[in-house]
Amino acid sequence: MVKYASKLTYGNEISDWQERLNTDRLRQYRADRARKIMKENGIAALLDANSANIRYLTGLKGFNYPMCRYVLFFAEGDPIMYEHSGHFHQMPDQAPWQKEWRPARAWLTAACGIEAAKDEAKQFAADIHMELKKRGLLKEKLGFSAFDGIAREALTNAGVKNLVDFSLIMKEIRKIKSVDEIECLKTAAAIVEGVWYRIWENLKPGVRDTDLSGIATKAGYDMGAESAVPGGWRSGPTTFDRGFHQSSRLLQTGDLVYGSLCGLTYQGYGTCTYRTFIVNKKPSRKEQDWYKRVRDSIDGVIANIKPGKTTADAAKHFPAAKSWGYKEECEVLASEIAHGIGLTQGSTNYDIPIINRQWSLKHPQVFEEGMTIAIESREGETRVGGVRLENMVVVTKNGAEIMDHFPREEILVAPR
Repeated sequence: MVKYASKLTYGNEISDWQERLNTDRLRQYRADRARKIMKENGIAALLDANSANIRYLTGLKGFNYPMCRYVLFFAEGDPIMYEHSGHFHQMPDQAPWQKEWRPARAWLTAACGIEAAKDEAKQFAADIHMELKKRGLLKEKLGFSAFDGIAREALTNAGVKNLVDFSLIMKEIRKIKSVDEIECLKTAAAIVEGVWYRIWENLKPGVRDTDLSGIATKAGYDMGAESAVPGGWRSGPTTFDRGFHQSSRLLQTGDLVYGSLCGLTYQGYGTCTYRTFIVNKKPSRKEQDWYKRVRDSIDGVIANIKPGKTTADAAKHFPAAKSWGYKEECEVLASEIAHGIGLTQGSTNYDIPIINRQWSLKHPQVFEEGMTIAIESREGETRVGGVRLENMVVVTKNGAEIMDHFPREEILVAPR
């Protein structure tokens, strides 16, 4: 039997009478963990333009366009934030924990033309070279993430040559969550629970799947989400296998409906959940059987997520791709999967670990306390119908506990 995580004793607003989310501790944990793992890998500095990683390292969020903002983060010493125009002028007095600010050099993915891009990149590289030289780090390893080839070439030409791809190391840094990170995810899950309920009470014949997006977005913001993505809604004959969505289809009596609330965030920490409903009619025996197979599969995965066990132990509980007549496991990639969750950029940003039959059986990863994972699966028949379920769990010393408390035992009939 699955176990649920404890619920929070506080809401998502600040208070002077109760210890709630500790944002100072949250930022400090992330920066300290990054520095620790950088030192273990012999990396003196990191240059990163990934918005989710910037927020992890500095606690800053901003304009989410490729390479428009970036951080030079040091294993020793305060980071330098190279910020995009409006934020550069507006944020220093709003984020006093960030001491060093510079205007970012950006070339807007070379939309300005290749010569202009190379000229700007030359100035970008000169700035980085100067800061590294000032600290005696020019010959040290520089972690490098989320930049294009123009940036790499410019840095090399400027004499910054010891570049190391940092993307996998950043995955290692992010994989173990602190108590505050877990509480952010629990808060996001509580918001999602309210969004699911708002969807449930509005599902009726004549409503369009696109209407559900507006309902979900408004509900998320009403309940305190930092960002509230509308989700991908599928209904009736479009519910298997997961493909196109938001077709403006009118819901009809007896339609199966499922949606994804993936990327709704609280303090940057994103949800990834699915639930399945049926419109104005009880599910058939076939539909109930589909859902039971999905739930049993996910329960089997959850039961095998324990510190010391591996993703191979859990992945065995996902059905093989051949169950649907598919030839290769890559044909169900991201449909039958469990993946790490945390700080997100856009709709989702996978953390370690990944659990699926495609990779885990040959290349297992070890579960550790403090990991947070979303587990999803589906079942059905093409152009007949299908069901999905996804739960968010936290790995404790005794095993995985579900953080999203909205009902999952059966297909939910709407309206009640």
